[in-house]
Amino acid sequence: MNLYNLKDHQEQVSFGQAVRQGLGRQQGLFFPETLPVFDDVDALLELDFVARSSKILSAFIGEELAAETVAQMVDTAFQFPAPVVPVKDGVYALELFHGPTLAFKDFGGRFMAQSLAAVSEKDGKITILTATSGDTGAAVAHAFYGMDNIKVVILYPKGKISPLQEKMFCTLGGNITTVAINGTFDDCQALVKNAFDDVALREEIGLNSANSINISRLMAQICYYFEAVAQLPKAAREQLVIAVPSGNFGNLTAGLLAKAIGLPVKRFIAATNVNDTVPRYLQTGEWAPTPTVPTISNAMDVSQPNNWPRIEELCQRQGWGLDTLGYGAVTDAQTAETLRDMNAAGYLCEPHGAIAYRVLNAQLAEGETGVFLCTAHPAKFKEVVDEILEKDIPLPAPLAKHNAMALLSLERDNDFAQLKQVLRDAQ
Repeated sequence: MNLYNLKDHQEQVSFGQAVRQGLGRQQGLFFPETLPVFDDVDALLELDFVARSSKILSAFIGEELAAETVAQMVDTAFQFPAPVVPVKDGVYALELFHGPTLAFKDFGGRFMAQSLAAVSEKDGKITILTATSGDTGAAVAHAFYGMDNIKVVILYPKGKISPLQEKMFCTLGGNITTVAINGTFDDCQALVKNAFDDVALREEIGLNSANSINISRLMAQICYYFEAVAQLPKAAREQLVIAVPSGNFGNLTAGLLAKAIGLPVKRFIAATNVNDTVPRYLQTGEWAPTPTVPTISNAMDVSQPNNWPRIEELCQRQGWGLDTLGYGAVTDAQTAETLRDMNAAGYLCEPHGAIAYRVLNAQLAEGETGVFLCTAHPAKFKEVVDEILEKDIPLPAPLAKHNAMALLSLERDNDFAQLKQVLRDAQ
């Protein structure tokens, strides 16, 4: 597998190098030079989730890792389902929260851990540095917890993720260091990028990232789009529209990659909260990020989504106009209204899934089938959902366990010098 740096096409790397390195020069994202294409998608959809995902990911990686190795990696990473659940006539939820940390990030986080173990030198020092707006932190922390020779440092915006999200990854200790940054998620992302720009630091601690900027995480996410379509009635596959709750835009990137390699999807819809840089860009053609606004869908509180350059690159290469993307932005009041409507119809959701559901329903045409992504278990946003629905959602066992544990996070300012010290102290 050969990948190139979107900011410097002269920098080309293998899959293993991309996984170990995370980002390229000038903070550039890596992107596959060629994409596999599956001509007989119907046959692929007949396979079970693990067998199908192994075939897809092996086609991406190529001869760099044996097919048997990739199959073992997938089998270890994807030990939980991604069920499609009917919500109303012609509209389905793809539930991605049945993994150990109850969020879609489990797929990418666990596959990245397997990938890094497969491509790393035995005695090499590795430090994972990542930023989270909520769910990435837990998925990465649990995927790498207790792994030999790997240190993990996770940054998150203090007071801007749900308390239960925080408890899921800030209570582990061991090789996991968590840092509450006095700032926004965009500040956390900027600190991560600054660390990668520091060549001496990067080499000193073996720096890597587990954000969706890491290609292995993104590749894993392609697989559950195929799993969604495999569960739909065949007649529903002809006019399929998928709505994706979007913050950093890795999830939508993965969906578009799935379409590019053969998955039958008529169109995608990018659904955001009021941090609507992309919807405004698609409407006006002007990229104009504004200060991040805190919302009840906090995992999408991102004003400068890292993965957008990959989407533009893919659309250009495939000859898809950006005007083929649907989009919509939803306020907190509208999100709450939608949660109540869904609950009344018999489906318990959380803010991010509700946003995708609302935008999907507004744009779904007659004869189309809609799928929206549910990216986290409603209990991860218990305080918000309980208040809106006037309910008391019981905590699943993983959340109940970590909720009873003490927070171990450090608190630091939005200051790169402070982060460098944390990274060195973690060794």
